[in-house]
Amino acid sequence: MRLKDENKIESIFNAAIQLINEHGLSGTSMSKIAKKAGLSASTIYVYFENKEDMLNKLYLNVKKNMSQEVFYNYDDSISIQSAFEHTLKKFINFILTNKEEFLFLEQFSNSPLLHMLSRNEGTELFEPIFSLFEKGKSQNVFKQVDSNLLHMFMFNPAIQYVKDYLGGRCELNQDDIEKIIQMSWDAVKA
Repeated sequence: MRLKDENKIESIFNAAIQLINEHGLSGTSMSKIAKKAGLSASTIYVYFENKEDMLNKLYLNVKKNMSQEVFYNYDDSISIQSAFEHTLKKFINFILTNKEEFLFLEQFSNSPLLHMLSRNEGTELFEPIFSLFEKGKSQNVFKQVDSNLLHMFMFNPAIQYVKDYLGGRCELNQDDIEKIIQMSWDAVKA
């Protein structure tokens, strides 16, 4: 049995992200990924059962990287509003500085290839924010609604803003980012 090489996995993931962003999920084959990664097609199958397996592992890898950056030095002892704002700023920074990964997540998150197990594991990586929502609801800081709704109102405006920026429909503006953070806070606070 061959040992798995983390550098090869990284090359496969990078090639997959680039090709998927250029050609879409259906236009990206394992052989194209292998060629772009500089590997033989059979080498990919040492690491992944099939395309679906590779995509789900790639999704979790990107979500893990995002979570690590967003929650790096996360301090749940600060005020709920400060923790909310700090987390949202770091999330916006991640998606702005990791454009390719963000675009992949946007495509794959809406794909039937995404397994429920991977979706749930990806959500678990953001447990600190769900804990913040529960803490905020218990203190009547947040609206008394399902935490998934709070999650949507926290992140979706920022996601849409970045998509508009990346699509050339608006200029990147720090004032607008601050307004989005404030508007997201206003949307979820009790």
